[in-house]
Amino acid sequence: MKRGFLIDMDGVIYRGTENIPGAVEFVNYLIEKNIPFSFLTNNSQRTRRDIVAKLQPLGFNVQEKHIYTSANATAYYLDKQKPGGTAYVIGEGGLLTALNEIGYAVVEKDPDFVVIGEGRTLSFESLEKAVSLVSKGAKLIGTNTDPNCPTQNGDIRPGCGAILKLVEEASGKEGLCVGKP
Repeated sequence: MKRGFLIDMDGVIYRGTENIPGAVEFVNYLIEKNIPFSFLTNNSQRTRRDIVAKLQPLGFNVQEKHIYTSANATAYYLDKQKPGGTAYVIGEGGLLTALNEIGYAVVEKDPDFVVIGEGRTLSFESLEKAVSLVSKGAKLIGTNTDPNCPTQNGDIRPGCGAILKLVEEASGKEGLCVGKP
Protein backbone atom coordinates (compact mmCIF):
# COMPACT_ATOMS: atom_id res chain seq x y z
CA MET A 1 0.00 0.00 0.00
CA LYS A 2 1.28 3.44 -0.92
CA ARG A 3 1.89 5.90 1.85
CA GLY A 4 -0.18 9.01 1.46
CA PHE A 5 -0.56 12.54 2.67
CA LEU A 6 -2.58 13.73 5.64
CA ILE A 7 -3.68 17.28 4.96
CA ASP A 8 -5.10 19.58 7.61
CA MET A 9 -7.89 21.64 6.08
CA ASP A 10 -8.64 24.65 8.25
CA GLY A 11 -6.09 27.37 7.49
CA VAL A 12 -3.95 25.03 5.36
CA ILE A 13 -5.89 24.59 2.11
CA TYR A 14 -8.33 27.46 2.65
CA ARG A 15 -8.93 30.33 5.01
CA GLY A 16 -12.59 31.27 5.28
CA THR A 17 -13.83 31.17 1.69
CA GLU A 18 -10.44 31.70 0.03
CA ASN A 19 -8.01 29.02 -1.08
CA ILE A 20 -4.42 29.06 0.10
CA PRO A 21 -2.27 29.66 -3.02
CA GLY A 22 -1.20 26.37 -4.63
CA ALA A 23 -3.58 24.18 -2.60
CA VAL A 24 -5.92 23.24 -5.48
CA GLU A 25 -2.98 22.49 -7.76
CA PHE A 26 -1.35 20.30 -5.10
CA VAL A 27 -4.53 18.29 -4.46
CA ASN A 28 -5.18 17.93 -8.20
CA TYR A 29 -1.59 16.66 -8.60
CA LEU A 30 -2.20 14.03 -5.90
CA ILE A 31 -5.39 12.91 -7.66
CA GLU A 32 -3.72 12.87 -11.09
CA LYS A 33 -0.81 10.78 -9.80
CA ASN A 34 -3.13 8.53 -7.78
CA ILE A 35 -1.29 9.39 -4.55
CA PRO A 36 -3.46 8.59 -1.52
CA PHE A 37 -4.40 11.48 0.75
CA SER A 38 -6.93 12.42 3.39
CA PHE A 39 -8.13 15.79 4.54
CA LEU A 40 -8.24 16.00 8.32
CA THR A 41 -10.32 18.37 10.39
CA ASN A 42 -10.90 18.67 14.09
CA ASN A 43 -14.30 20.19 13.40
CA SER A 44 -17.00 17.62 14.16
CA GLN A 45 -19.94 19.80 13.08
CA ARG A 46 -20.14 18.78 9.42
CA THR A 47 -20.46 15.42 7.70
CA ARG A 48 -18.02 14.23 5.07
CA ARG A 49 -20.62 15.04 2.43
CA ASP A 50 -21.00 18.59 3.81
CA ILE A 51 -17.25 19.12 3.59
CA VAL A 52 -17.08 17.81 0.02
CA ALA A 53 -19.90 20.23 -0.86
CA LYS A 54 -17.78 23.07 0.56
CA LEU A 55 -14.52 22.02 -1.12
CA GLN A 56 -15.74 21.22 -4.64
CA PRO A 57 -16.91 24.78 -5.43
CA LEU A 58 -13.48 25.97 -4.26
CA GLY A 59 -11.94 23.82 -7.03
CA PHE A 60 -10.96 20.73 -5.03
CA ASN A 61 -11.99 17.58 -6.91
CA VAL A 62 -12.43 15.48 -3.75
CA GLN A 63 -14.78 12.73 -2.67
CA GLU A 64 -16.10 11.66 0.73
CA LYS A 65 -13.37 9.00 0.96
CA HIS A 66 -10.82 11.85 1.15
CA ILE A 67 -12.34 13.36 4.31
CA TYR A 68 -11.71 12.28 7.90
CA THR A 69 -13.15 14.35 10.74
CA SER A 70 -12.75 14.23 14.49
CA ALA A 71 -16.34 12.95 14.55
CA ASN A 72 -15.25 9.96 12.43
CA ALA A 73 -12.27 9.31 14.71
CA THR A 74 -14.51 9.50 17.77
CA ALA A 75 -17.09 7.14 16.26
CA TYR A 76 -14.34 4.68 15.33
CA TYR A 77 -13.00 4.75 18.89
CA LEU A 78 -16.43 4.28 20.47
CA ASP A 79 -17.23 1.40 18.12
CA LYS A 80 -14.02 -0.34 19.26
CA GLN A 81 -14.85 0.29 22.93
CA LYS A 82 -18.49 -0.78 22.84
CA PRO A 83 -20.09 -1.74 19.51
CA GLY A 84 -23.75 -0.76 19.32
CA GLY A 85 -23.51 1.44 22.41
CA THR A 86 -25.38 4.56 23.42
CA ALA A 87 -24.36 8.18 23.77
CA TYR A 88 -25.68 11.46 25.02
CA VAL A 89 -24.32 14.02 22.54
CA ILE A 90 -23.54 17.69 22.69
CA GLY A 91 -22.74 18.40 19.06
CA GLU A 92 -24.19 18.80 15.62
CA GLY A 93 -24.94 16.85 12.44
CA GLY A 94 -21.45 15.61 11.65
CA LEU A 95 -21.05 13.96 15.03
CA LEU A 96 -24.60 12.63 15.14
CA THR A 97 -24.22 11.16 11.65
CA ALA A 98 -20.86 9.53 12.43
CA LEU A 99 -22.34 7.88 15.53
CA ASN A 100 -25.44 6.78 13.66
CA GLU A 101 -23.31 5.22 10.91
CA ILE A 102 -21.63 2.91 13.45
CA GLY A 103 -24.96 1.86 14.96
CA TYR A 104 -24.92 4.05 18.06
CA ALA A 105 -28.18 5.25 19.58
CA VAL A 106 -28.31 8.83 20.82
CA VAL A 107 -30.15 8.78 24.15
CA GLU A 108 -31.08 11.06 27.02
CA LYS A 109 -31.00 8.44 29.79
CA ASP A 110 -28.25 6.05 31.01
CA PRO A 111 -25.83 6.38 28.07
CA ASP A 112 -22.56 4.51 27.89
CA PHE A 113 -20.82 7.73 26.85
CA VAL A 114 -21.32 11.48 26.98
CA VAL A 115 -19.77 12.82 23.77
CA ILE A 116 -18.82 16.47 23.38
CA GLY A 117 -18.24 17.87 19.90
CA GLU A 118 -18.24 21.20 18.10
CA GLY A 119 -21.41 23.18 17.85
CA ARG A 120 -23.16 26.47 18.24
CA THR A 121 -26.36 25.16 19.81
CA LEU A 122 -24.98 24.59 23.31
CA SER A 123 -27.37 25.25 26.18
CA PHE A 124 -26.96 25.28 29.92
CA GLU A 125 -29.59 22.54 30.05
CA SER A 126 -27.47 20.23 27.87
CA LEU A 127 -24.39 20.94 30.00
CA GLU A 128 -26.32 20.21 33.18
CA LYS A 129 -27.53 16.92 31.70
CA ALA A 130 -23.99 15.98 30.60
CA VAL A 131 -22.57 16.69 34.05
CA SER A 132 -25.30 14.61 35.68
CA LEU A 133 -24.81 11.66 33.32
CA VAL A 134 -21.01 11.69 33.74
CA SER A 135 -21.42 11.91 37.51
CA LYS A 136 -23.62 8.80 37.35
CA GLY A 137 -21.00 6.80 35.44
CA ALA A 138 -21.18 7.62 31.72
CA LYS A 139 -17.70 7.94 30.24
CA LEU A 140 -16.85 11.45 28.99
CA ILE A 141 -15.42 11.74 25.47
CA GLY A 142 -14.41 14.83 23.47
CA THR A 143 -13.84 15.05 19.74
CA ASN A 144 -10.92 17.50 20.09
CA THR A 145 -9.08 19.63 22.61
CA ASP A 146 -9.36 23.02 20.91
CA PRO A 147 -10.21 25.58 23.61
CA ASN A 148 -11.64 27.98 21.03
CA CYS A 149 -12.57 28.24 17.37
CA PRO A 150 -12.29 31.15 14.94
CA THR A 151 -15.48 32.58 13.50
CA GLN A 152 -16.11 34.00 10.01
CA ASN A 153 -15.87 37.57 11.34
CA GLY A 154 -12.47 36.95 12.96
CA ASP A 155 -13.70 36.55 16.54
CA ILE A 156 -13.34 33.36 18.56
CA ARG A 157 -15.95 31.22 20.28
CA PRO A 158 -15.57 28.48 22.90
CA GLY A 159 -14.40 25.23 21.35
CA CYS A 160 -14.90 21.58 22.22
CA GLY A 161 -11.91 21.52 24.57
CA ALA A 162 -13.35 24.33 26.70
CA ILE A 163 -16.71 22.58 26.91
CA LEU A 164 -15.04 19.27 27.76
CA LYS A 165 -13.08 20.99 30.56
CA LEU A 166 -16.27 22.55 31.91
CA VAL A 167 -17.97 19.14 32.18
CA GLU A 168 -14.81 17.63 33.70
CA GLU A 169 -14.60 20.33 36.35
CA ALA A 170 -18.29 20.26 37.21
CA SER A 171 -18.51 16.45 37.37
CA GLY A 172 -15.11 15.81 38.94
CA LYS A 173 -14.50 13.15 36.26
CA GLU A 174 -11.75 13.24 33.67
CA GLY A 175 -12.69 12.89 30.02
CA LEU A 176 -10.78 11.54 27.06
CA CYS A 177 -10.22 13.29 23.77
CA VAL A 178 -10.09 10.81 20.90
CA GLY A 179 -10.31 13.00 17.81
CA LYS A 180 -7.59 14.99 16.14
CA PRO A 181 -5.70 17.06 18.74
